[in-house]
Amino acid sequence: MARWLVRQEAGSIPPRIRRIALHSLIDTLGVISAGGRTRGAAHARLLVQGDGAAGTCGLAGSDQRTQARHAALVNAVAAHALDFDDNCYAGFVHGSAVIVPAALAVAQQIDADGQALLTALVVGAECQYTLGLASDNRLYRRGWWSSGILGPIGACAAAAWLLRLDAQQAAHALGLAAASAAGIKAGFGTDAKALLAGRAAEAGVMAAWLAQAGATGPIDAFEHRHGVAHLFNDDHFDGSVFSALGQRWTLEDPGLDVKRIPVCLSSHAAVDVVVELIAAHGVRSEEILAIRCDVPPIVIANLIHDRPQTPQQAQFSMPFAIAAAVLHGGPRLQDLEAARLAQADMIALMARVSMCSSTQWQNPARQQQAPEGAEVCIQLSDGRQLHGRRDAPRGAAREPLTPEQRREKFLECLRYGGVDEHIANERLAQLEGMEALTGVRTLFPFST
Repeated sequence: MARWLVRQEAGSIPPRIRRIALHSLIDTLGVISAGGRTRGAAHARLLVQGDGAAGTCGLAGSDQRTQARHAALVNAVAAHALDFDDNCYAGFVHGSAVIVPAALAVAQQIDADGQALLTALVVGAECQYTLGLASDNRLYRRGWWSSGILGPIGACAAAAWLLRLDAQQAAHALGLAAASAAGIKAGFGTDAKALLAGRAAEAGVMAAWLAQAGATGPIDAFEHRHGVAHLFNDDHFDGSVFSALGQRWTLEDPGLDVKRIPVCLSSHAAVDVVVELIAAHGVRSEEILAIRCDVPPIVIANLIHDRPQTPQQAQFSMPFAIAAAVLHGGPRLQDLEAARLAQADMIALMARVSMCSSTQWQNPARQQQAPEGAEVCIQLSDGRQLHGRRDAPRGAAREPLTPEQRREKFLECLRYGGVDEHIANERLAQLEGMEALTGVRTLFPFST
């Protein structure tokens, strides 16, 4: 990884891959702006503002500026607080929520240009997602939160490239980042999940700075008998995938799944089926007796809150996602508030939603075809049963959002974050011309 990343330049990355990275940057900055108003982001700001460390890096939800590692922490918490950030099946990770804040923070600290920031994002993503391929998603299945395990490496790779570390320094930086790997899925539905994303971004930035100063790390952090592969992954580590770095671009294959709604991706396919069935048959909420979702085991393992009491729990609740789909066409940012969860129509609909996992999902080929797919049956009061199926939701890499849908999501996020509509449109235009920016310090935060 170190030898590959130090050789990369803007011209070595195909335009189509840079375009994917640009879309990821815009999407993530939008989500950061919205997430800046969450409780988790406020906690993170209190932590870093107590340090009193001034700097040149922007903070979500604040006009203050701070040092790179603090900005990486706060902005990654904001990026993941609403669970509106993208996913990648190479490692089952939330890559952009960690890599974008880390790369942006370092880029703002050194006043890099837009082209350099985009290149760093590609480098960080390819390193992290290739590690995900090497790990074969076993981390996630074993209960580790793979974004906390692999995230520091992606953040570090992006930071190391921006700091122009040599191959030896970069290897030590990546080793330091790997040594900080942490994260358990028990944190789903609590502030711990977003805070771990922040910690991963901060750890990656710190590792790169420390290596630049001469610190050493375990360059065999994955293969070592006490390393990541043995401790976290049942000794599984397929190092052969690294020979494809720069040939197979993981940003393209398997690609990024961009979220249309602000909840765990595991619910999205079922939500889309429900929305489509309701639209096709003109169903009213009062006609619905029951909604049954037949889903892969991983969906049931992720969506653990049948009767959510907090916004964080609602993000991991199939009943909430489906009820919001019936009432509003899908969960909206404003639905992720405690008062909305307590409303009678929401409570009544959530009680009618259930999940199961039929024998079809025991077939590995079926699971690979639809990792978080869904078959849905809506039972109506007149005796009708409506059936629908989706292998992937809208926004998945195989069914990407349209340019207009991406634009609408960005502007929606900035509205939720309190940014004036005129300023939001100006910022979007600035981001779309990212490659021409001579400096990124003025890029973020977005002024209200």
